[in-house]
Amino acid sequence: MAKLVFVTGLSHAPGMTGWLDHATPEEQKSLTDGFNALGEKLRATKPDLIIGLANDHVLNMPVDDSHDFCVGTADAWKGPAEWFRDWVNVDPYSLAGNSAAAKALFDGLSGQGYDIISKDELLFDDNWSVPLKYLTPHYNVPLVPIHMNCIVPPIPSPRTCYEFGQALQKIIENDLPDDLRVAFIGTGGLSHDPGGPKYFDVDEEFDRWFLGLLEEGDPERVLSECTPEKMSAAGDGGTSELIAWIGAMGMVGDRKSVTICYEPAIELRCGMGCVYWEMEKEPANV
Repeated sequence: MAKLVFVTGLSHAPGMTGWLDHATPEEQKSLTDGFNALGEKLRATKPDLIIGLANDHVLNMPVDDSHDFCVGTADAWKGPAEWFRDWVNVDPYSLAGNSAAAKALFDGLSGQGYDIISKDELLFDDNWSVPLKYLTPHYNVPLVPIHMNCIVPPIPSPRTCYEFGQALQKIIENDLPDDLRVAFIGTGGLSHDPGGPKYFDVDEEFDRWFLGLLEEGDPERVLSECTPEKMSAAGDGGTSELIAWIGAMGMVGDRKSVTICYEPAIELRCGMGCVYWEMEKEPANV
């Protein structure tokens, strides 16, 4: 069976690479040190494959053809999409995919009734360009990207995303090749409100509350308390991306997260942070 060796949740707001110098020196150091440390931890587990879950930003699934999830099935990826290059300030990059693993994920998930499609062409914006710059700066670990709808109602519920993560974990263990080492990243959030009334604000209280919930290792409490309404109140149109972190939580069960860094970076228009779950300790209940 394949082995899940690393799981993380992290922000991907474009300010992290596009205008990081606008943040305070203290915030810049905290975030760059934290994201680089997260990358070191991921690379130390020597993954053969990264599976990621991130917001599509209505880039590949338009409003008139939206789905909950979309698995990228290509054997190679490029980013950032040309229109986004100056915005995210990330040099063009290319990395391998894994079409066989992607198709196994798609077949397994679609067979369980999820609203899911697959595509062999996807445009990348900050959703992958920001995390990959820090996590795999040499772009030398293949990626299976899973895009999700966090914007166009109805979006998948936190429980749907949690169960989606549980399903992914089982497919990884049962259907992917033996000895394959897999890392998983759920990316988006924390509190932000792109172009909305809270665009120049960050809900630090909500962010620290959410991070604290993950540190408790109680999925049912997260699912009962971190409602779509509460996420929307913290920043409409952006904070709901945290359902990607909840998907990651579905893969780790009642393990407690470790917060590496958090900054209420108003200058970056987003609460910024990252967590990981220790996967080498005793098995969790999933």
